[in-house]
Amino acid sequence: MLKREKLERDVVELVNTDLLVPSDHLLRKIDGAVDFTHIYDFVEDLYCADNGRPSADPVVLIKMALIQHLYGIRSLRQTVKDIEMNIAYRWFLGYTLNETIPHFATVSYNFRHRFKESVIEDIFTWILYEVERAGYLKPEVVFVDATHIKANANLKKPIKKAIPGAARTYEDQLLEEVNADREDHGKKPFDDTKPPEDRNVTESTTDPDCGVFNKGEHKKCFAYGAHTVCDQNNFVRDVVVTAGNHHDSQIFDALYKKVTGRYPQIQVITADAGYKTPWICKTNFDDGRIPSVLYKRPMTKPNYHKSYEDVYDEYNDWVICPENRTLYYATTNRHGYQEYKSIPFNCERCPTRHLCTENKSCEKTVTRHVWQDYLEMAEDIRHSPIGKATYSLRSQTIERVFADAKEKHAMRYTLYRSLNSVASWVRLKYAAMNLKKLALWKSKAWLLFWPVTQRTRFSV
Repeated sequence: MLKREKLERDVVELVNTDLLVPSDHLLRKIDGAVDFTHIYDFVEDLYCADNGRPSADPVVLIKMALIQHLYGIRSLRQTVKDIEMNIAYRWFLGYTLNETIPHFATVSYNFRHRFKESVIEDIFTWILYEVERAGYLKPEVVFVDATHIKANANLKKPIKKAIPGAARTYEDQLLEEVNADREDHGKKPFDDTKPPEDRNVTESTTDPDCGVFNKGEHKKCFAYGAHTVCDQNNFVRDVVVTAGNHHDSQIFDALYKKVTGRYPQIQVITADAGYKTPWICKTNFDDGRIPSVLYKRPMTKPNYHKSYEDVYDEYNDWVICPENRTLYYATTNRHGYQEYKSIPFNCERCPTRHLCTENKSCEKTVTRHVWQDYLEMAEDIRHSPIGKATYSLRSQTIERVFADAKEKHAMRYTLYRSLNSVASWVRLKYAAMNLKKLALWKSKAWLLFWPVTQRTRFSV
């Protein structure tokens, strides 16, 4: 029997909005996980206590931005539209069904002119403190990597620009070691460091702060880089946002100082091959920490002898090539590399010279960094149980953080322009991800009684 329902549209009902939100809804769990009144402490100095018209509640404005990041809504305009139609969103903000939601321009204006980087940093730190207070942070092992975020800029509108080269943070220390090594070999030390050379970059006329990103199979585009640190439980510890044309190893120092300053108990830093440089390995070992980095392939031409086939004789301070010929020390350059050169007479008659060098003078040069011992120590760590155990977790930790951020929280592309705006946007997004994980874990009562030894993936 066919039954036709009436369309009850123009009706008035008395409802309890609290009963309309499911008990297991994510926003209920988030609301019970933390006390949002702490936000007033972060923004109190930004408002006048006894003058001006009443403002929009800052907690409501920040909650609206959190809703955008939690559910991967691409814009604030769409976020406000969704809040107007979603009962759970209204319940989370404390608004009734008939109350007017703050205009998206109000939210945008406050985040642009009032809630600056310091407020976003306070929110990010506060959520991390709540995670730590709940006992979910595991600071012994951290994972470092970077991902790119497509910028709101047109690649077809670039300009070429020469910018001053950035000096390396360890330049003075490297020069001191280079001069000591040159003096040990009877060479004249360098007077001082040369100023970094200018470099040519492609700059966007739309957003000058972003940079061209082109790596592997990725399509060339203007982008930003989010250099991120997370722990074993996938909680993001810190992030540094830069233009997309900066190499991962160049940003390591700034990220390393921030995260180790906040969590000095870090013992193992796990990263991919892009971070396997002499300075990074030296920094970790000198600070009493362990770098767990991936194998880095030799930077040699195809079908040539690999660099690991050349053997360094530490006692005699020379290098033996694959044909058992000796390469003698020549000099140490400003970049910290010791140069060992062969005798042209030996190379001229070598049957495998075509696999070593194309030098017309039949002279092969092998370089070895003054901090090469730290690289070799890091390579030994890679083969150790601690190296294998920590690096195997990268796909479950930092790579999972990037995958969730892009697929679930809309971090693949940003609508914001300028480095400061994008940096605050990324930090608030990571704060929302940490808050979501904290709320989900707190809502699972069985996790609180699960033995800590079973919850820890790896212990140092």
